[in-house]
Amino acid sequence: MIIDMHTHAWPDKVAERAREHLESLFQHKMVGMPTLNTLDKFMLKNHIDTSVICAVATKPQQVPSINDWLFGIKSRRYRVFCSMHPDYPQWENELNRIRVNGDGVKLQPEFQGFYADDQKAFPMYQVMEELEIPVLFHCGEELSGTMLVRSSGKRIINIKKAFPKLKIIAAHFGGFKLWEEAEKYLVGEDIYLDTSFFFGFLPDQKVRDLLFSHRPDRLLFGTDFPLVDQAQDLEYLARLGLPQILHERILYKNAENLLGS
Repeated sequence: MIIDMHTHAWPDKVAERAREHLESLFQHKMVGMPTLNTLDKFMLKNHIDTSVICAVATKPQQVPSINDWLFGIKSRRYRVFCSMHPDYPQWENELNRIRVNGDGVKLQPEFQGFYADDQKAFPMYQVMEELEIPVLFHCGEELSGTMLVRSSGKRIINIKKAFPKLKIIAAHFGGFKLWEEAEKYLVGEDIYLDTSFFFGFLPDQKVRDLLFSHRPDRLLFGTDFPLVDQAQDLEYLARLGLPQILHERILYKNAENLLGS
């Protein structure tokens, strides 16, 4: 079994616009149109059982409509980490909707214009903790390299200290291109680290060392599809030659435990 904990897709009517915008911003070509149809084709090709689709509301008013779409596509094949924004005035009501209809929340502080450990977001984190809603943060730099780093490893650990029972996933192994800071603050902690845009940026031995240094029950396979073909990361993970039990934890067992039924 394979669960990809970090993917993206948009409704067909906005997919082309989203693709053009993100390819221009990141200077990185997607492997296909960012739609459910494309995702499904790649899942079949790469034998992926479940993809977690993550959505970001760059403006507060986008939150409910994005989530309505996600709620409508949720299934065993597509799990959904919903949009949320600290400036959305009805955030508490929306978290209750997500608790019933979704699987988690995705926050991307770079695009949403707030620092991850800003006190204004703390009431939202408290309710997420109480409702047991996992939250996935984009961490580290953006591919564009043009934005502030609003979600570094140090900021993520500040949140964990304030909300010790909050289920946090730090994407890109705790911080894209900031892996020294992630190693200092996050590795070994009770924080999930996903592998999206992590494989291939460091020497293989360093990647192995970091994987072995973190809690084996807090590692998640993620790709950031459609920015990459999942086959690329699956092949890289296999090449590392990890013990089978750890390999299985990364590919699906930890995600199963996090997502539940």
